[in-house]
Amino acid sequence: MNKKILRLAIPNILSNLSVPILSSVDTAIVGHLDKVSYLGAIAVGSMIFNFIYWGFGFLRMGTTGLTAQAFGRKTNNEIILVLARSLSVAVAAAILIFALQYFIKEFSFLLVKAEADVEMYARTYFDIRIFAAPATLSLYAFHGWFLGMQNGKYPLILTLLVNILNIGFNFLFIYGYGMNVDGVALGTVCAQYFGLIAAVILYLKKYKSFTASLVIKKILDVEPIKKFFSVNFDIFVRTLSLIFAFSFFTAVSADLGTEILAANTILLQLWMILSYGVDGFAFAAESLVGKYVGANNKEKLVLTVKYSFYWGLGLGLILSVIYFFFDREILSIYTDKIDIINLASAYFLWTLIAPISNSICYIWDGVFIGATATKPMRNSMLLSLLIFFLPVYYLTVDKLGNDALWFAMISFMLARGVLLTIYAPKYIFRLVNKS
Repeated sequence: MNKKILRLAIPNILSNLSVPILSSVDTAIVGHLDKVSYLGAIAVGSMIFNFIYWGFGFLRMGTTGLTAQAFGRKTNNEIILVLARSLSVAVAAAILIFALQYFIKEFSFLLVKAEADVEMYARTYFDIRIFAAPATLSLYAFHGWFLGMQNGKYPLILTLLVNILNIGFNFLFIYGYGMNVDGVALGTVCAQYFGLIAAVILYLKKYKSFTASLVIKKILDVEPIKKFFSVNFDIFVRTLSLIFAFSFFTAVSADLGTEILAANTILLQLWMILSYGVDGFAFAAESLVGKYVGANNKEKLVLTVKYSFYWGLGLGLILSVIYFFFDREILSIYTDKIDIINLASAYFLWTLIAPISNSICYIWDGVFIGATATKPMRNSMLLSLLIFFLPVYYLTVDKLGNDALWFAMISFMLARGVLLTIYAPKYIFRLVNKS
C-alpha cells in the first residue's frame, strides 16, 4: 500500500509544491521592486482570483472522486462521460465569469479596502488575468480526471510546465519589458493556455481510445448529472467557505496597512507550501479511496487512510523543523526589506504550528473527496468557519491585533480536522462491506 500511495503522492507533491513556488517567485520578484504596493496588489489580485477559481475547484476534486470510482468499477463509458461533463461545466463557467467580470471586480474592491496605489495596480492585474479563465478551469477538469485514472504523472507534467513557463514569462515581461504587476498577470495568462494545449496532447497520447466510448447524448443523463452536481455543489459550498476565510484574512490584513499586508502575504506563502505538500498525499488518498470504494474493498480502503495520515503528518513535521531553523533565511527570499522581515518574524510562531495542526484536515479532505462523501465536508467547513474562525477572531482582535487573525486560522484548521475525524466512521468506513 505504501508503494501505491507514494507512486501517486510523489508526483503530486512535486506538482503541488510547484504552485506555491510559482507564487513565491511572483512574490519574490515583485517584493524586490521599488514599491511595496506592488506586493500588496499581487496579494489582493490573487485573493480575488482565488475566490473565483477556488470556487470552481470542484471541477478537479469532484472529477477525481467520480472518475476514480468509475475506474474501480471498470466502466469505461462512465469514465469518459465524467471528463466530458467536467469540461462542459468548465467552458460554461468561463463564459459566465467573462460576462460578469465588471461586477465581480467592482464588488471585490468594494469589499477589500486597500490603499489607493494597491487598488490601482490590483485592478490592472485583474483586467489582464481574467482572460485565463477558460484555460484555468479546463485544466482543473483534466487534472481531476487524470488523478481519478490513477495517473499522478500527467498532472505533474502539466503543473511543472505551466509554472516553469509562468516564471519564465514573468522574468521576460518584468525584466525584459519593464512591466510590473501587469507582467505577472500576463505571464499567468500565457502559461495557462500553453498548459491546456499540453493537457489535450497528453489525453490523446494515452487515452484517445476512451473517446470511442463517449455517447454525446448521455452527457445530460439525469441521474449521473444529479450526482455530478450534488457532489460538486457540496464541494462548491465547502470551497467558498474556505476561500472566504482566506479572503477575510487578506482583507483584514489590507485594512491593517500595507506593511502588515506584505508580512502576512509572505507568511501565508509558507502555509501554502505546507498545504500543497501535504495535499500530495491527500490527492493520492483521493485516487485510491475512490478506487477502493468503487471496487467495494474495505481492507484496502482502511490501509489507504491509515498510511496517508502517516505520510502526511510526517511531512508536516519535517516542514515545521525546517521553518524553525531557517525562519529569517526563508523570509529573506521573499523580500530584502528589513522592516517587513522583522514584522513577519514577529508572527512566525503561527507558521511553526501550522504544519501539524493543518495536516489532519488536509488528509481527511482527500479521503472524503475520493469517497464522494461531500456533505460532511461541507458541514464541517461551515461549522469551523461560523463557530470557530469568525468568533475566535472577533473575540480576540482587541487584545491580540494581527495575532488574532493567525489564531483564528489555526483554530479553523484544527476544528476542520476534529469534525472530519468524527464524521469518518459513518461516512467513509461504512461505505464498503467487503474485507
